[in-house]
Amino acid sequence: MLGQEATFLDACGVATGDEDLVLRDPAQFKALGHPLRHRLLIALRQRPATLAQLATALGAAKGTVGYHVKVLTDAGLLRMSHERRVRGGTEQYYAPASERLRIAPDAPVGGEFLVRAALAEMLPPAPGDPDRTLLRHVRLTAGQAAEVAAALEALRLPDGAEGRPYGVLLSVYRADIPVLPPDD
Repeated sequence: MLGQEATFLDACGVATGDEDLVLRDPAQFKALGHPLRHRLLIALRQRPATLAQLATALGAAKGTVGYHVKVLTDAGLLRMSHERRVRGGTEQYYAPASERLRIAPDAPVGGEFLVRAALAEMLPPAPGDPDRTLLRHVRLTAGQAAEVAAALEALRLPDGAEGRPYGVLLSVYRADIPVLPPDD
């Protein structure tokens, strides 16, 4: 059951191995909690990038981006992917440390951390775009809840396919909803 075992955060698109990075250290959450660092990690879902490329993509100064990349690297969330020699210098490319981040069950934060992160990146819908933000309460077995989470994990575009970026926040959790007694 995803809601009881762990919360997954799809934070990267660069496969670096099969293991998820398990987040439990408060320094990791502090690093992820800054809006620019969160956006850096989102940008690096696409591919490894240099500080200059990240600064251009985020509209921030290269020095500012360098500082935030260092914080993410020190927290174990980013790694140097590779280097490239350019005009007598060396460019360093950064990538996420793991394909996915998983919030440990005993972590100091939980689903609310992901909800705040999703709200921070949410854009107003453009004309003609779907805006399907829903809150729906359903009754599921533990197995069905796991199936819903697994279906979301499997939802990906085929290699080479182009698509627009959308965020999907699925939280399968036990809800504190009063249960009415049966009718007499």
